[in-house]
Amino acid sequence: MKDRIVLDASALPMHGMGAASPTWWATCAFMLIEGSGFALAIAVYLYLMSLAPSWPMEAPPPDLWAGTWLTLMLIASVVPNVLVSRWAHRRDLRKVQVGLVVMTMLGIIPLVLRAFEFTTLHIRWDDNAYGSIVWMLLGLHTTHILTDVVDTVVLACLMFSRHADNTRRYGDVQDNCMYWNFVVVAWLPLYGCIYGLARL
Repeated sequence: MKDRIVLDASALPMHGMGAASPTWWATCAFMLIEGSGFALAIAVYLYLMSLAPSWPMEAPPPDLWAGTWLTLMLIASVVPNVLVSRWAHRRDLRKVQVGLVVMTMLGIIPLVLRAFEFTTLHIRWDDNAYGSIVWMLLGLHTTHILTDVVDTVVLACLMFSRHADNTRRYGDVQDNCMYWNFVVVAWLPLYGCIYGLARL
């Protein structure tokens, strides 16, 4: 009888990080789906713009200050976000805890700026097609910011509790950081549409 090869998996960690984690793949799939949604929304914006005799329709272009400050804030937030991801990879609990608190604040500030941004559009969502698509683009992106802020708050609470001992949580923090980078990158073409194309 041939000898059987026995593989001992008892020394392997209970949870993987990065590409070894199912939640990492799920986050990537979610970003792919949501990225497709953003691309379709931009396609609708461009289609409506191509049909309209003037763009924006029956309104001046939106004011730049709120959207530009929000954009700068989002871009600046990438630096601490990358640091949090690195600290999670090293399983440095204290730095991850501080980083999640900082990222929570850096997620709330864009939400406040977004509330002002809606007031600078000079058009309501139900005035015409231009108003509808601009409000939809902002609303769609606001939902993603809010989703990530809620996730960051939940992770911060977990990392300040006994659940911080679970190594899986560090992988969750890394996935959350990856998603925040997606939220930032997804905003850049939206900013170009709403503020750049409206001034052509």
